[in-house]
Amino acid sequence: MTRVIEVDPINPNPNQMLEAAQVIRASGLVAFPTETVYGLGANGLDAVAVKKIFAAKQRPSSDPLILHLEDVSQFSSIAVLDGLEPLLSKLSSLMPGALTLVLPKKDIVPLGVTAGGKSVAARVPSHPVAHALIAASGVPIAAPSANLFSRPSPTNAAMVLEDLSGRIDLLLDAGDSSIGLESTVLSLLGAPTLLRPGGVPLENLEALIGEVLLPNEAILEPDQAQPAPGMLIKHYSPKAKLLLLESEAHLLEVAREFAAFNLGLLLPTTSLEMLPQIRAIRFDLGSDFSSIAARLFAGMRFLDRAGCTHILAHQFSSFGLGRALNDRLFRAAEGQVIR
Repeated sequence: MTRVIEVDPINPNPNQMLEAAQVIRASGLVAFPTETVYGLGANGLDAVAVKKIFAAKQRPSSDPLILHLEDVSQFSSIAVLDGLEPLLSKLSSLMPGALTLVLPKKDIVPLGVTAGGKSVAARVPSHPVAHALIAASGVPIAAPSANLFSRPSPTNAAMVLEDLSGRIDLLLDAGDSSIGLESTVLSLLGAPTLLRPGGVPLENLEALIGEVLLPNEAILEPDQAQPAPGMLIKHYSPKAKLLLLESEAHLLEVAREFAAFNLGLLLPTTSLEMLPQIRAIRFDLGSDFSSIAARLFAGMRFLDRAGCTHILAHQFSSFGLGRALNDRLFRAAEGQVIR
């Protein structure tokens, strides 16, 4: 049975953090809030504990994990930073925050964390509860999103329990995550390369370090070792079939075509206003990228619970958080875009 502890999201109780840290140090699993989404945490230096993450999530071992650190200074404890210090210094203004760096790993990091690879992904979360848990545990915490593999990521405790109740030891409930999308993953193994867009927009990175390359778009199979988490073509997916439009251009036409199904509309406010006569279950994402990001995964789960067989959504401009939103929608639609 999964124990749930309600914690203050701003000033977490030290005794509660010590209790959760004891679970981490005993090779247990603790779901906890971060500013991006809820993570499923275990001692990132304990190979046995790391295996439990994969078992609980039903996650393939080819999909690497992210180590969560207490402070930027701890990068040197798990990664080889020779020659990377100038880049880290430039990026330090974004940390703590929703930025994950891929770096050459040290031997102290179990291969289970890295999908057998020679690099490790790590970040310093800014959420007070996440920071307090890492500090109390005294070890890096390996933590993918706290959901079953390929499902929409959880942004509150109820979503965690929907997938993982009885599969994990403890859940720290601190309300909603503020960003709602996973961290940006930036590889520093060569020229800086964006592996996964996320809570830190590409424009913010390039303002600090100059050009950032975009990833190779080659599709990897699930049993191939992934260079970073969240890169499989099917990911963040609702149970319903997600119909993803390239733009609003054919929104009314496609909505009419699928209105005979149990249709769900996962759209921003202005797009919903274009479909007043369409028979469907509606989830309003809001009117700006911050709201849309915070509500995207909750909307997918809401429409699933409502019994929708199809969910209609559209892509956004690729500026700012729009790039990350498009990435999540693209993978939720298993790479199929209606143009």
